Amino acid sequence: MTNKQKFQPTRGSLFIPGGSSGVLLIHSLGGSPLEMKTVAHALSRKGMTVYCPVVPGLTFGTDVSGLSTWHDWYQTVSKAFDDLRGMCDTVIIGGASAGSILALRLAAYRQDQAAGLMLYAPTLAVNGWAIPKMIKLFHLVTDKWTARLFKFRTPAPYGIKDERIRNFALEALRGSDNMPADITVRGGGTVYEFFSLVRNVRPMLSLVKLHTLIFHPRHDDQSDIKNTMTLQRKLSGVVEVSVLDDSYHLVMLDRQRNYVVDRTVEFVDRVLASEAVKSDRKQTSASSKQQGAAE
Repeated sequence: MTNKQKFQPTRGSLFIPGGSSGVLLIHSLGGSPLEMKTVAHALSRKGMTVYCPVVPGLTFGTDVSGLSTWHDWYQTVSKAFDDLRGMCDTVIIGGASAGSILALRLAAYRQDQAAGLMLYAPTLAVNGWAIPKMIKLFHLVTDKWTARLFKFRTPAPYGIKDERIRNFALEALRGSDNMPADITVRGGGTVYEFFSLVRNVRPMLSLVKLHTLIFHPRHDDQSDIKNTMTLQRKLSGVVEVSVLDDSYHLVMLDRQRNYVVDRTVEFVDRVLASEAVKSDRKQTSASSKQQGAAE
């Protein structure tokens, strides 16, 4: 029995078995693996094994009380990475919005085991043009008990510029038992944990040396493009940035999703080609050493 046969993804996760190269995708705060479906299926068609796990506390509806911590979220994605590593020779990490911060932390600690990094509208600060300025006051909250007294509603346009796609996405993500408005609400405890995660990850950005691809809308409604500019300065590896001119925050779903998918696939192809070259060089070097020792 193979590792793929043994592996059982969490219910609601998006797992598409494929070849020996894998991609771990981490969705946004209060979102779901469905956000990553278009990207995941495009990579699957290239023969990749793709895994976007349900993350209790991060995934919509999995922690109504807001008691989970960012440590719990990270433990889940870290295990998902290990699961994927058990199935694949090469793994690339991807994250959307708040999920990108978990991806960055994972990259900092596991970059010797990962081949590349993909970030979709990364969010170090919730500072887009649609975000109420009073969110800044929430940074003054210093304990989670107080934080849980708050609720935050993501303002329209909910990260999607195209109204038709927005309505379809809200309908698809809410499920049969929830009102659409439920999807737009974030508990104060969850937001508090996200801010704590960001404070933890910021100091380690310079440790990340992986080849990185970032997509960010020029007019992001939730996460200003300054977030990506910060990452360009702080990350230590090669950083490629695609600035989108006709999308809002959820770039995997919005008007330019086809461009995002095409560039993602192209980036993955280049990363895998680079890894293949490295592997060939190692094998050649090892063979040369063995031949020299024999002589």
